[in-house]
Amino acid sequence: MIQVRELSKRFNAFVAVDRLDFSVEKGEILGFLGPNGAGKTTTMRILTGFFPPTSGSAEINGHDVVREPMSARASVGYMPENVPLYVDMRVGEYLKFVAGMKGLDPGRTRHEVERALKAVDIASRKGQLIKQLSKGFRQRVGLAQALLGDPPVLILDEPTIGLDPGQIVEIRSLIKSFSGDKTVVLSSHILPEVAATCSKVVIINQGRLVAQGPPSMLRPGGAAGGGRLKVVAQGPAQVLADLLSKVNGVAACSMEDAGSGQAACGFTLETIGGSEVQAEVAKAVVGSGHDLIELSPITASLEEVFMQLTTSENSSGEEAA
Repeated sequence: MIQVRELSKRFNAFVAVDRLDFSVEKGEILGFLGPNGAGKTTTMRILTGFFPPTSGSAEINGHDVVREPMSARASVGYMPENVPLYVDMRVGEYLKFVAGMKGLDPGRTRHEVERALKAVDIASRKGQLIKQLSKGFRQRVGLAQALLGDPPVLILDEPTIGLDPGQIVEIRSLIKSFSGDKTVVLSSHILPEVAATCSKVVIINQGRLVAQGPPSMLRPGGAAGGGRLKVVAQGPAQVLADLLSKVNGVAACSMEDAGSGQAACGFTLETIGGSEVQAEVAKAVVGSGHDLIELSPITASLEEVFMQLTTSENSSGEEAA
């Protein structure tokens, strides 16, 4: 449904998007992530036809965005982060105007406006001036205009910004309901939202692809298949350290608190693999005659995992340079 190949965009000497490659299949919801200035908005503007790429290609629903711009645009419903609303218009009037700009048949416009209003749960606000709406309801109007014409592809840039927690849950549920029917590209800074909503994740940094795959890559250990364990055991510190280092699946062992003599000692283990490593650690400590006081995973936040992914990409780029 969406094919991006070697996509690049330069603004004079500045490279905003650098040979980007990814695809989104029909019915997938893609989480499009990256730090500020990573090139997310530039990529979405290329996909929606706001400006052409410097090189490479992008296709929407089989239509090249450069060679077939009108067909490509007709397949996309776009909600920018800052929706350009005409605040002196009433909600229904604005949506009718947008439907006309999209070239919808007048006989179909009324049905489409009613469908979009109902989809985002603002039918009761149809006759209200947009300038009287809260930020959250303005976001809903922006999503409603993207839905007009029932496009097969939706590109949503921060669709839940400004919404309260209850509204975020409602919009998230609405977006998830598109799965299998519409192809959605969702850009968001709310990582739990992406993990809960999307079926695939693409992460970019400095215009380049950092990682892509299932949302599990945003979970601690998801990208590398490893994690960290906290171990507290009773016994000689160095003996325990040597013992833990030899456990299958333990990549590194660092001592947190050596204590003295037979006092409890704390360790942090860097592991490779899943929960079976935890069982092997417990077996090794108890089997050697030492008391195991604590054994628990050390979980990083989604934000920490995201920073690890983008920081490691920066380090790799610097080393290569």
